[in-house]
Amino acid sequence: MRFSGGNNLAGRPLLVFRFFVKLIRLGVLLQLFLPLLSLVLCQAQAASETGPPAGSNVPSESRVVIKVGDIQLTQAEFESVLKILEAQQGPAEITRRTFAENYSSLLMLAQKAQAEHLDTSPDVLRQLAIDRNQILSNAAYAELRDQAKPTADEINSYYLANGEDFDVVDLRRLFVWQNSTGEKGKRGMPPKQAQALIAAVREDFLKGGDGSKLVQGNKDVLLDSSPNRFQRGELPPKMNEEAFSLQQGQWGVVEQAPDALVLIYVVKRYRQDVKAVAAIIEKKLQNQKLRASMDDLKKSAGIWLDDQYFGAANSPSVSSTQSNASAPTNSVREEKDKDERQK
Repeated sequence: MRFSGGNNLAGRPLLVFRFFVKLIRLGVLLQLFLPLLSLVLCQAQAASETGPPAGSNVPSESRVVIKVGDIQLTQAEFESVLKILEAQQGPAEITRRTFAENYSSLLMLAQKAQAEHLDTSPDVLRQLAIDRNQILSNAAYAELRDQAKPTADEINSYYLANGEDFDVVDLRRLFVWQNSTGEKGKRGMPPKQAQALIAAVREDFLKGGDGSKLVQGNKDVLLDSSPNRFQRGELPPKMNEEAFSLQQGQWGVVEQAPDALVLIYVVKRYRQDVKAVAAIIEKKLQNQKLRASMDDLKKSAGIWLDDQYFGAANSPSVSSTQSNASAPTNSVREEKDKDERQK
């Protein structure tokens, strides 16, 4: 979530308050709002008595840029808020002035809440406790994630043991629809004509051509106009097995049915070097180690849930869910799989 619609929020404290509270509950401001607000409120009186002079030459640690009642916020404090938010969400889409006005409204309402002792109400205390636990949980999880980062030796060892996972093949795929029954109106060409066309395309490849002219304008044939690159495991199982059993320059038959023929031609086949896949391996190993750490921690923590109340366990563990949430996106190109299924 990024900041937008600032002009609609400015001057409307209730909407501003709800806007920032929503962000807080989503975890966007959890790491900065409560500590900063606590610091500002605790030092409000001292700041009001010893407020430094304004001016561009005043150090950012001393220069006050926002005042809300007894609260004074320095340039450094304000910029730390922006820095954390931009690190999490990217550059803000509203001006610094608009953000300052919205943030001032937030502080104003927080002052009002404290003045009216809303911070001591059971509901607010429960929310603050939840927010605090969330912040601590995020900090502990980040520490575990950093500790789970694999070494260069671990990455190299994994690559040596699983090198075939990083094999890559460049393919040209040939799809031919045929009408083996001769039924009128049915898509496809007669089988003999289909076989003749396939033979002509293969012959053209042997002569250094690419078969494009032979299939041009034929609605019953589809030939990749250029090679498509696939890593092992990205193709449908049958095509994947055939593709990685062939050598460069070879044809293979993937499907031979009464109504369709599917062939592949291997343009190039090679294995990616460890430098090219190091980041993928690092994330994979890090997630594995992180999941193991979470499982160990869960066991040692003695977590117990009342099955009679919650029902029997039927979902992934907390550790698996968190690890999967931060796992790298699979390199399998979903659009290619979808394309294959459609074809």
